[in-house]
Amino acid sequence: MWLLWLYDAINNLAPLRLQLALGHARAILHLESTLGIDPEHALDGWLAGHHTFGLVLSDYYDNAHFVVTLSLLGWLWWRRADLYRPLRNSLVLVNLLGFVVFWLYPVAPPRMLPGFTDVVAATHAIGSWHTGALASEANELAAMPSLHIAWAVWCAVALWRLSNRRWIRSAAVAYPFLTAAAVLATGNHFVLDILGGLAVIAASMLVVELYRRRPLRPGRPAASAARKRPFLAKSADPAYRMSQTCYEVQDTVD
Repeated sequence: MWLLWLYDAINNLAPLRLQLALGHARAILHLESTLGIDPEHALDGWLAGHHTFGLVLSDYYDNAHFVVTLSLLGWLWWRRADLYRPLRNSLVLVNLLGFVVFWLYPVAPPRMLPGFTDVVAATHAIGSWHTGALASEANELAAMPSLHIAWAVWCAVALWRLSNRRWIRSAAVAYPFLTAAAVLATGNHFVLDILGGLAVIAASMLVVELYRRRPLRPGRPAASAARKRPFLAKSADPAYRMSQTCYEVQDTVD
């Protein structure tokens, strides 16, 4: 809940930073044009001319971001507690890193610039955050980094660790690429936003992994071992089996 509060606090500043965010967006587009990595306008124009496909991709953009991520997080909590904690921590950290950038460097999405079409709004996609009551709850100036991409990569890593099945791992790899196409074509992110999203998810997972591998403090080996055991796993040490008497006398172990 505190993440939502922090997001809302940053969102409340959006109206005061619109011109700054538009200036940053124009600067990013100019840099991409100089580097020759600016497919956003062409993709957005093509998708705007194909209403049905635009609606499908807009619905995907609006809903998969939350449905897939939260479903995976719930599954990890319910069935794979050994993976849940580090993956949960990396997801929290990537959002915090994103919020810091939103605060320091607000960026408007391409759809707010001249020559672009807001495909999500034009197709009236389900659950659109660009129009209606939901628009006031979304930070419209949070294009950099793309948390859509960061969350998609997080989902890919989670699925890869959850299963060895080829089709699941293939879907895991395809998911971030499909998300990248969606955010670019609908006019919601720049290519550099995608690279920013990749950077923050890589940084968050690295920090979490380094924290997990930190040297244990003296006198706490048992706590560390407990964290590595699956949720609700029974102890393998017979010395801790308790008798059913009211005195809870330990079983004698030969």
